Amino acid sequence: MKPLIRAIGAVAGLIHAEYRQLYNRYFGKIERFPGNAREICQQIVDRLWYGDFYRTSLGHYNFFWMRDFGTVAQSLVRLNQTTHVHHTLRWALRHYMRAGAIKLCIDKAGNVFNAPGRQSIDALPWLLHSLTVSEYNLNDKEREFLNKELRNYSSTFLDESGDILPNIIFAEMRDAVYYNRSAYAISLVGRLAQCVDSLNLSDFHFAPERYSDILIHNYWTGDYFRADRSSQTFSSDSALMPFFLGIVDDAVMVGKTMDYITTKELNKPYPMKYGEEPEKPLRYRFGMGPISMPNYTETSIWTWHATYYLHLLKRYNRAEYIEQYRAFSSLIERHGSYPELLAPDGSWYYAPFYRADPGMIWAALFLELPES
Repeated sequence: MKPLIRAIGAVAGLIHAEYRQLYNRYFGKIERFPGNAREICQQIVDRLWYGDFYRTSLGHYNFFWMRDFGTVAQSLVRLNQTTHVHHTLRWALRHYMRAGAIKLCIDKAGNVFNAPGRQSIDALPWLLHSLTVSEYNLNDKEREFLNKELRNYSSTFLDESGDILPNIIFAEMRDAVYYNRSAYAISLVGRLAQCVDSLNLSDFHFAPERYSDILIHNYWTGDYFRADRSSQTFSSDSALMPFFLGIVDDAVMVGKTMDYITTKELNKPYPMKYGEEPEKPLRYRFGMGPISMPNYTETSIWTWHATYYLHLLKRYNRAEYIEQYRAFSSLIERHGSYPELLAPDGSWYYAPFYRADPGMIWAALFLELPES
């Protein structure tokens, strides 16, 4: 009976998420917040804490998304919100354990589901990352559950060498596109390996160095980490995440990537575009292609990636940091919100069946950044 109840809950959660997306496209209102960029972002982050867990946005993503929360967990800790981070993680673990699996999303009713409906390669890594950076104290039941999930993860996604299996389809950050083992996905497996060591978990048997080697030998073009093994295309999720998560820490390689972004004007007029025009047609997920969602993850401006970019500019003392920080601040102030994504000219993204969400939890990444 329990598997049936879990399946019904997962379907209910997905239907609710799709309904919210369509409703907000046609009827939802975008709230503007007063103040400068930092004041706007602070109001958004404060509003997204409801006393039980951090929601993902003030729009249709009014539920917990492991990937989005994972990317901001360390920033929230550094913004003195460790108590709220731990509360969110405890809440998420309780529902994951009740569902018997870690998936991307949990709604306020406790339904655990994937959106889009594919299994996710990055939910478990982002959970372990969040536990690590917040110094969460695992109890015995949580530890046992995570070790079980690690065994399932390896058997589902990895071959005997620890590399990602070829020809396997899963959800990841660029969820509109089917990749052939993206550099982003490899980076997240590498981060999982690091966190297994930090958390003293036992059931994952590949060293973090395995994934930095794969990235350097299979993805580095001389200027950036390419999107996947079938393409030379620049895509910001794959180009930035190996450095952002510290899977590869090489100032020369970072410099090459930052120079490439500037040369190709991927940071103009605002930081930063998802990527370049693809060199060959991409394989899109059903309902997320160029007819229903044109330029969703091609040259559109994704504020998520802009903050990764700004963090790397600051971390590696790049001279363009102040100019790019100010440009991004002006974008937030232009809209009085922290948008999900924008058209290349900085206007709000609209598509036949989708509208970019306002008030993203990603604002925490921006708040962590210094003004100079």
